[in-house]
Amino acid sequence: MLTGAIAVLAAALLCWPHGRPVSRLRALYGLPRPTGTGLLAGEAWVTVVAVGVAVVGWLLLGLAGALAGAGFAAMAWRRWRARRQTQARLAAVTETADALGGLVAELRAGTHPAVAAESVAAELTADDGEYGAAATALRAVAAAGRLGGDVHAALARCAAAGDPAMRGSIDRLARAWALAQRHGLPLAEVLDAVRHDLAAHARFESRLRATLAGPRASAAVLAGLPAFGLALGEAMGASPSHILASTAVGQALLLIGAALVLAGLAWSARLTGRVVPS
Repeated sequence: MLTGAIAVLAAALLCWPHGRPVSRLRALYGLPRPTGTGLLAGEAWVTVVAVGVAVVGWLLLGLAGALAGAGFAAMAWRRWRARRQTQARLAAVTETADALGGLVAELRAGTHPAVAAESVAAELTADDGEYGAAATALRAVAAAGRLGGDVHAALARCAAAGDPAMRGSIDRLARAWALAQRHGLPLAEVLDAVRHDLAAHARFESRLRATLAGPRASAAVLAGLPAFGLALGEAMGASPSHILASTAVGQALLLIGAALVLAGLAWSARLTGRVVPS
């Protein structure tokens, strides 16, 4: 019985569809991309990790350890999510600048805007049929231009319904397109100015984040010093974990210390966030 179940499971794994055909079919029929990653979505993984850290803290240091572990897990999640959002925004700005570079080159060669947008969108489409938000925006531009519609309205709809990381870049593209149409300005020159502005912004923010890597690393090292002190005390035989886990004073001190460390991390993130988002 068990052998038959294993054989059926192996056959099912062999018949599992490859990612590229699935992506092509999804793009062909306009189906949305899956938002989850792996067996669990991002929010589910956060819950699992937070509960795991809290359980470990409970087993090692009691209730205060569980609360401290949950607090550190929440802080780590917030920092990781903010970093992911910043990276996505920078990637969106770079993608839009590259797309505008191709569009400007097509327009300067005398290509109709709708044809130029469609050509650049086709170049941005991956081999598996997947295309990003920049290609989606250019497809909307091509469709609106071919049918005589409002390009600015089409781009505004793409910005409202698309990836939040792309909204700022697509909004700039929409305003530039509307400005060129309203005042009769050369479309290629206006879009080229937007491309230069987006590329300069991405380069500046990347250099600024690299400059702030040192202060952020110093803050992380300082936040880890109390844990290093506890480990050193255990190695010397002072048993600080026994005091923290089994006495009321130790539990209170553990909560106060964890709160101070979390406050320091939040304050350092606030200071660096004033210069560039985390």
